Amino acid sequence: MPVEPTIAPTPRPAVAPEQAPNNRQWQVRQPFLLAIVLVCGILVGANPFRPSSQNPDGTSRGYLKFKEILSYVDRDYVDSVDAEALSDYAISRMLEQLDPHTVFIPAREQQQASVLLQSDFDGVGAEVNIFHDTVTVVAPLSGGPAEMAGLLPGDRLLRIGETPVSGKHASLESVLGLLRGPRGSRVPLLVMRRHQRAPITMLVTRNRIANNSLDVSYMLDNQTGFIKISRFASGTFDEFKQALGDLRRQGMTRLVLDLRGNPGGYLDRATKIADEFIGGTRKLVYTDGKGDQYDTQTFARVTGEFEEGPLVVLVDENSASAAEVVAGALQDHDRALLVGRRTFGKGLVQQPITLNDGSELRLTIARYFTPSGRCIQKSYQGGAVAYEQELANRQRRGEYLHADSIHFADSLRYRTAHGRTVYGGGGIMPDFFVPCDTLLQSAYYTKLQKLNLIREFALNFYQDHQTELTGLRFEQFNQQFQVTDQQLKTLAALAAKAGTRASVAEQNRCALLLRTQLKALIARHAYGNTAFYQVMQQQDPELLQAMRSFQNGSALLTQNLTSMK
Repeated sequence: MPVEPTIAPTPRPAVAPEQAPNNRQWQVRQPFLLAIVLVCGILVGANPFRPSSQNPDGTSRGYLKFKEILSYVDRDYVDSVDAEALSDYAISRMLEQLDPHTVFIPAREQQQASVLLQSDFDGVGAEVNIFHDTVTVVAPLSGGPAEMAGLLPGDRLLRIGETPVSGKHASLESVLGLLRGPRGSRVPLLVMRRHQRAPITMLVTRNRIANNSLDVSYMLDNQTGFIKISRFASGTFDEFKQALGDLRRQGMTRLVLDLRGNPGGYLDRATKIADEFIGGTRKLVYTDGKGDQYDTQTFARVTGEFEEGPLVVLVDENSASAAEVVAGALQDHDRALLVGRRTFGKGLVQQPITLNDGSELRLTIARYFTPSGRCIQKSYQGGAVAYEQELANRQRRGEYLHADSIHFADSLRYRTAHGRTVYGGGGIMPDFFVPCDTLLQSAYYTKLQKLNLIREFALNFYQDHQTELTGLRFEQFNQQFQVTDQQLKTLAALAAKAGTRASVAEQNRCALLLRTQLKALIARHAYGNTAFYQVMQQQDPELLQAMRSFQNGSALLTQNLTSMK
């Protein structure tokens, strides 16, 4: 379950260690995705970095020049300056000349940047959101410190410690920082609760909070399992093994692995998961760097728990880095059928180097390649701005809607283990293309998302009907509950009040999507994360295509090819 310090609804950079259900089908992606990919790139083991230079004289002259200029600025510039901040800025600008994924993380930001890939963290244990400039509790973690202190869904946080957080000046980063803290430390929260006139103060003792990277696992039917992995963090493989074992015990004979929106993470966790599906000692990935210092090859090593059986992997334009390694290995060995859209195209390996002041340099040291020889990294020759706009350019070219808008050069053609044609040169192209739902791109829906009104409406509905929902089993809710026309009109009225008006035609166009999303969010509040996905799967085109692939035998093709080896 998502827990503090998540701030929903949109994916944040690496400062957000967990996120609310993050399915591309019903959330508008924000520009922060690229920041997640930058921080969540494939990380190699933390081997000591050995400084050396192919041009020691040039390095020395550059160092002395920079030191001399910074000294003059610090001593003689007309205004006072922060020399450390200036050097951080200069370093960042210098690295922009290399590649988009070599980054410098100042010491003050390094801890936040690392949280995303940790298996747990210290905090109060509450998922929060921001509605109308107010930090609102979406759900306290079951059994966590916030719940033990009495925090309830819908509570509005006015002050955390001595810092006011209500109002337009509250930032996501500041809220995260205030909610985190050492295990055992105590933080007072000033809380305004619904239907109470005066705020109340709660004293919460921070504790260790699980930071799961596997969002959900459950049976789609009596033979099909579903696992969604949001990133490859330190505990991902253990979470995956447990989920896979549980599904096998429930009778799973075929699996859908959802890597949509997965920005990457630790390479070794990703390859260990790929090893669970690929038998023998087949190559999973290899890297190629300067000289041979960072050249590596990774092979399957163990007898996996699901080396046979139909497998479909869901990917999209937000699947990156380690997610692409897994998808590419499974596709190259004809082990899985890939469904969705072309992946992000992040194929550079970063070496994390801790500097003396606690800051960190994540230096690109190699490129990685799929077993067939495909380099997944897309071009970055146009510079940082062009690189950041590449996904938007895909949309403008119609690539999200039409497979024939995607063009690959013949020189980038490769063959899988059994002769199927695949392409390199920028991301992994799936075997079955599924166009993006155009409703996600409608102006009205986009504005509702930006205003956070859909999630706010669902939370308020849950609070108003909590007693009735508690009396229903999820199966009853899923069969009987429907979002009414009147409730959609109420949502539209709230949007109009917030300055977003839409015609009846625009409202009707989004009606089915909104009904499904509202129902799923209400289900999540009442019954948990799995219920959210079980509702949303009814309007998930990639997942529906995966199920058709099982039914018509397409997914069996790769299984038959694998069994011939």
